[in-house]
Amino acid sequence: MLSVKNINKKYADGTHALKDVSLNLPIGMIGLLGPNGAGKSSLMRTLACLQTPDDGQIIFDGIDLRQNPNELRKILGYLPQYFGVYPHMSCQALLEHMAILKGIDKTTRAHQIVSLLALTNLNDVAHKKVATFSGGMRQRFGIAQALLGDPKFIIMDEPTSGLDPVERERLHSLLVTISKEKLVILSTHIVEDIENLCHHVALLIKGEVIDSADVKTLITPLEGCIWQTHIEPDANSGIQVLSKSYRFGEPCLRLYSKTKPTANATLVKANLQDRYFFELLAKETH
Repeated sequence: MLSVKNINKKYADGTHALKDVSLNLPIGMIGLLGPNGAGKSSLMRTLACLQTPDDGQIIFDGIDLRQNPNELRKILGYLPQYFGVYPHMSCQALLEHMAILKGIDKTTRAHQIVSLLALTNLNDVAHKKVATFSGGMRQRFGIAQALLGDPKFIIMDEPTSGLDPVERERLHSLLVTISKEKLVILSTHIVEDIENLCHHVALLIKGEVIDSADVKTLITPLEGCIWQTHIEPDANSGIQVLSKSYRFGEPCLRLYSKTKPTANATLVKANLQDRYFFELLAKETH
């Protein structure tokens, strides 16, 4: 549905944000995973036609986005990580204003706003100022405005950032619902969210696409090589420590090794976070 071929983007300060990026993404929820500075925001701004790449080609559902950016804007929903609102406008009034800006006719926007307020669970606060909303309510409003016009292509940058567990769960349910017949690109630092929500993931590090595939395919190369232990391996052992977390105050380390690395290590099932840290370590050592 979306084809990106050999996209490059270099900024005036010399930063090469996107380096020969190529992707083929299907319909559904797509995860964009990478650390700060990986180029995720640059890629999303480029796909949203908010900036022009230096070269390359982007085709969405037969539309050449570089040649016809206005055609994309008609079918795009965009939720940036940070967005401002008019301080004195209510949720419903602001949705109405945004719908008018998108060129949605009066009858259609009336029906859509009613439907979106229900979908995002904002009916009870429809007449309250968005500026007074909690983080979770504000994010749900952001999704509602992104869905105005029934877009085919939706881009969301860190939609669950700063949300409490209950709000995250509600937002996850909403994202899964809306992604069934649309292309939804979800960018986040929370690897668990991407593994739970997305059927396809693109790994982006230092402006380059390291891999892009369904989650199972990304994890398969590490199967049989991930070990868990509570004891730190010797610094000179050469064993790769992928991650170190804590459970009930006790250390929990995940190691990469083709053979049993230590006597107390237990073989465990690989996950997307293991692949993510594995690629980060590989980049750091090259």
